[in-house]
Amino acid sequence: MAVSSPAERPAALQELQERARVMRRDIIEMTTAAGSGHPSSSFSCTEILVALFFAGLLHHDPRRPDWPDRDRFIMSKGHACPALYAALAEDGYFPHDELKTLRRLGSRLEGHPNMRRLPGVEASTGSLGQGLSLGLGIALAGMLDRKEYFTWVLLGDGELDEGQVWEAAMTGAKYQVSRLVAIVDANGYQQTGSTRDIMPTEPKAARWEAFGWQVEEVDGHDFGALIPALQRARSGEGAPKAIIARTHKGHGVSFVEADYTYHGKALTQEEAKRALEELGWS
Repeated sequence: MAVSSPAERPAALQELQERARVMRRDIIEMTTAAGSGHPSSSFSCTEILVALFFAGLLHHDPRRPDWPDRDRFIMSKGHACPALYAALAEDGYFPHDELKTLRRLGSRLEGHPNMRRLPGVEASTGSLGQGLSLGLGIALAGMLDRKEYFTWVLLGDGELDEGQVWEAAMTGAKYQVSRLVAIVDANGYQQTGSTRDIMPTEPKAARWEAFGWQVEEVDGHDFGALIPALQRARSGEGAPKAIIARTHKGHGVSFVEADYTYHGKALTQEEAKRALEELGWS
């Protein structure tokens, strides 16, 4: 059985950084080829996915995606699925060449994740606000079945506008679902502007704490801070855990970072070339 765990799959910092660089290249290439997608939202959560999939935090087996004791990962911000697809391909869930089919007619790599078509996808997401409720149900089922798996849910900070998120947060705290971890990709922007202007949700850490969660706030692009926080989330008991990962939309590509309107816009061929050069792909 090939199971990712800290003891079995240690990864050096340099290896993790290189995986993030490779995944950003894949995100650019697949969204540019498709002519659509959400590259900047995918860039902001790249390190989070690398930490989960390749630093031993997510216990899973690509050869057995239906392994009953696997951890579950839910991409609640489903529009950032290019980052998830890049991680799954990098980890062997499907052939890397399939990334080129993103959003094509008949492709398994749809514009939002579809659990009925692609191995490694635990929930069909895209309607924002639903992922934490899905994760809560899965985690509660694990408690009833006396399973030890963790359920990890990645949310966008714009998604926190949705009331369903907070209903799930209240319920998770009520039932002390200790193996449920919410990771907020706090990049500060949503589709039409800054989260501060559209619907302020600061102070995020204090809000989650007020709902009864154990909370840490970290730099979501710094593996040195991110990985220990995720490890502590695995080891804690009692309340569910929330990690506020402070990130940058479009992280790694300067002109994308500077312009939130890349939220739902693929790079042109010329922009993709420039972005790849910034990332060291000449």
